[in-house]
Amino acid sequence: MKIASTRNARVVREYQLDIGSVQVFDNYMVATFDEGATVTLERTYQIIGISEIHFRDKDFGYISLRKNSYAVDPTVYNYLRGMQNLKAFAIVSKKEIDMHNFKIEKLFYKKNMEFFIEFDNALAWVKKRLKNSKKKNKI
Repeated sequence: MKIASTRNARVVREYQLDIGSVQVFDNYMVATFDEGATVTLERTYQIIGISEIHFRDKDFGYISLRKNSYAVDPTVYNYLRGMQNLKAFAIVSKKEIDMHNFKIEKLFYKKNMEFFIEFDNALAWVKKRLKNSKKKNKI
């Protein structure tokens, strides 16, 4: 799983959090968390804050690049679900346990969320969702 294949994508800003890193691109974010970290509501507020800095008035996508094993408090999805401009949520992993966890996480999130094995496929899906969202907003 590599991010480098995004060809013309330019990192707008990179944030180092106590649980990992978040890279911000023009209309999406990519988060990579550390082995053994726990994504709590408090830590989710940090990520929401980053999204508000960069995407306050525009739609965006979020890609969780799951290179490492970490825990996610499922209640965070109640807050993420309320973000009107978060149009696509992708999880990228080659691990079977992450696929099982995704099925549970999706029950909590209840919005556009997909699981991918390859980063490029996740990115293409996010961009397509954002493009479709733009079309709907113009109507």
